[in-house]
Amino acid sequence: MLTAADYQHLARDLVAPDVWDFIEGGAEAERTLAANLLAFDRLRLRPRVLTDVSRVDTAVSLFGRRYATPVGIAPTAYHRLVDADGEVATARGAGVADALFVVSMFASRTIEDIAAASSSGLWLQLYWLRHRDLMCSLIERAERAGYGAIMLTVDVPVMGRRWRDMRNGFAIGGGVAAVNIDPEVMAPAHLRGAGESAIARHTAQSFDTTVTWADLAWMRARSGLPLVLKGILTAEDARLAVEHGVDAIVVSNHGGRQLDGAVASLDALAEVAEAVGGACPVLFDGGVRRGGDALAALALGAHLVLLGRPPLWGLAVDGAAGVAGVLRMITEEVAPALALAGRPALARLARPGERMPPPAQRGAGGDDR
Repeated sequence: MLTAADYQHLARDLVAPDVWDFIEGGAEAERTLAANLLAFDRLRLRPRVLTDVSRVDTAVSLFGRRYATPVGIAPTAYHRLVDADGEVATARGAGVADALFVVSMFASRTIEDIAAASSSGLWLQLYWLRHRDLMCSLIERAERAGYGAIMLTVDVPVMGRRWRDMRNGFAIGGGVAAVNIDPEVMAPAHLRGAGESAIARHTAQSFDTTVTWADLAWMRARSGLPLVLKGILTAEDARLAVEHGVDAIVVSNHGGRQLDGAVASLDALAEVAEAVGGACPVLFDGGVRRGGDALAALALGAHLVLLGRPPLWGLAVDGAAGVAGVLRMITEEVAPALALAGRPALARLARPGERMPPPAQRGAGGDDR
């Protein structure tokens, strides 16, 4: 096991075919899903030489917490579809790697049990439901359990047409459920129907399509936790996010699962980072499979990179140890990539349009880290 892809190959044989399609699939013809991966093939790095890289630091800090790795876990639902311990095992694996884990509101373990298993930072992800009382309850529970931020996913007013799930008549089964939400609200997600996705049916019935930027004030009034918006792909929306006082944004196209034909996340990153102008941290997800991918996103302005599918591959193969293994592999690829690029720390990355400060001269008392 040398790469995340090694876990992917093994996981495919261990997961039910319809669940595999649910995890791996994208919207419609999956053009954006493919674009997320291909975008990294087009990008080239500009390494610097004769820089002291005897110590390479991959640590990052967000909202007062330090993580050993710039690679965290994006919110994905129903981890018990691939492992009996579900998100509890994922939390344990993230803790081994000292990595951020963003827990989905559709987690298949309680947010309290996940918190009890975690030894690294947790955030809670929310969609905007018509049932605002449920959102308030989840926020209050997250605060009591010690979660460090609320991540609001904003790119799903309706669900993208996911042909794989529709062909499979996919529904959540096998005793797996979104245990943090009222079963009556989640009931449509468990009703299998030919030619349709039960997940899409549930989304249509439960998600609020009327939400606008003005509603963020309501969210702010319910919690003192940092508010992170996930699903930003344009400079215009990045500026609006800053104007509305969000604490961080995530450049993401939902793993190619929403608008097919949308811009690849990597292709949107520099535009968004420039629009934010350092006003808040910018996170990234979409197609990261190797440490070099993560380095490219970090060089384009991301503060931290999130993985969606790869941790599920690790979870399916070897539970918590598999999650830790995927995170360790990619982090161990980031460190030598930083050294070979002549950047001994993430803070030393030169983004587009910036100039890397000259190396410290021997005996001058400078620090190039």
